[in-house]
Amino acid sequence: MVRFNSGGVRWGIIALLTVGTILNYLTRSTLSVAAPTLMTTMNMSEKDYGFITGVFQFGIMLQPIAGFVLDVVKLKMGMFLFALAWGVITMLHALAGNWQTLAWLRGFQGFAEGTAQPGGLKVVSEWFPAKERGFASGLYNIGASVGSMLAPPLVAFAILYYNWQAAFVFTGALGVLWAILWFFTYRSPQDHKALKDKEKSYILDGQEKHLAATGERPSMLKILKQRNFWGIAIPRFLADPTWSTLVFWMPLYLATVRGFDLKQIALFGWLPFVAADIGCLFGPFLVATFQRFGISLITARKLTFSVGAILMMGVVFVGFVESPYVAIALLCLGAFAHQTLSVTVITMSSDLFRQSEVATVAGMAGTAANLGALLFSVAIGTLVATTGYTPFFFILGGIDLLGALLLWFLVKPMEAARDQ
Repeated sequence: MVRFNSGGVRWGIIALLTVGTILNYLTRSTLSVAAPTLMTTMNMSEKDYGFITGVFQFGIMLQPIAGFVLDVVKLKMGMFLFALAWGVITMLHALAGNWQTLAWLRGFQGFAEGTAQPGGLKVVSEWFPAKERGFASGLYNIGASVGSMLAPPLVAFAILYYNWQAAFVFTGALGVLWAILWFFTYRSPQDHKALKDKEKSYILDGQEKHLAATGERPSMLKILKQRNFWGIAIPRFLADPTWSTLVFWMPLYLATVRGFDLKQIALFGWLPFVAADIGCLFGPFLVATFQRFGISLITARKLTFSVGAILMMGVVFVGFVESPYVAIALLCLGAFAHQTLSVTVITMSSDLFRQSEVATVAGMAGTAANLGALLFSVAIGTLVATTGYTPFFFILGGIDLLGALLLWFLVKPMEAARDQ
């Protein structure tokens, strides 16, 4: 159960992190909303756009480096530098004169923005007891959907009333402002002057002793040898193509297949991300419900992931329905299901690995996730002109069932205690 009477500093920290996640995903979603305009302005094809999104996914696949940096230089300075970088790089998009320059910028932006999950999980692992980590992770992961939800109306407004360059300058500037705010307000639990002894004890007493931080630097080789890592990484590899499809391809799908103009995309393109917000909270709620029936934490997370995977099967029908509004409703179901299972498996990094390894583990698992997204995005860009989107929705609707089976088979909580 979540407690609020033990102190509120940790909830202030998660609120600050959530704002940063919102802006992180707002900036990365700016391109997808502007894509129909840019494809005309820069004479891009679907294949070119698929290459650009693939370069971004390659950059974000370097998350292990970002996570390792965060584990070594600590959260305050690491998050500040990376957030400052992705804010400035987003603003530089306005100077791109062709899609090739845009691809380079997206690659650098992907690397800088790859700190969202490793940094978020590291904050959660340090600031929250085990029983609150799922809810805290759900809160900051809401930022992913809120940022993506805000992009259609904000970017469409900037393009309609100014130009596409203004959209990138505006969203990038918000990222820079958050980086400055983070630098001047964030402190670790050990250094935060507002943190009272009661709340500090509540946090520390609720954390697993065998997962406490050590003075050792994280070893990627040691992590790769653990089955629990692969139990997190492979399901994330299979799940993340759903999110990249929603963020990078849904606006283009609505424009080219369903006949939506920019105003209609602004009106309806944000709805799946509202559903995703609900999924971010439903996942932790379902885990807590299972635990109230005496089910262990890890088993409860496995069950919750499985529920999300079953619900994802609704996405299979997106390409078959005639009504564009029914298609949007099914995309909403997919977004809800995806975030239900995604926030669940992402949080497991903090359940199974030491605090001094969490950012590195999350970064490495993020590489697997974004490799899946990269391969799927490139495949869409290469094949959609000949096959359409329907086969890709069919794959998205069923692939998480395989992820659920692997999660059950690979993740063993006792392995975590033995490997530390």
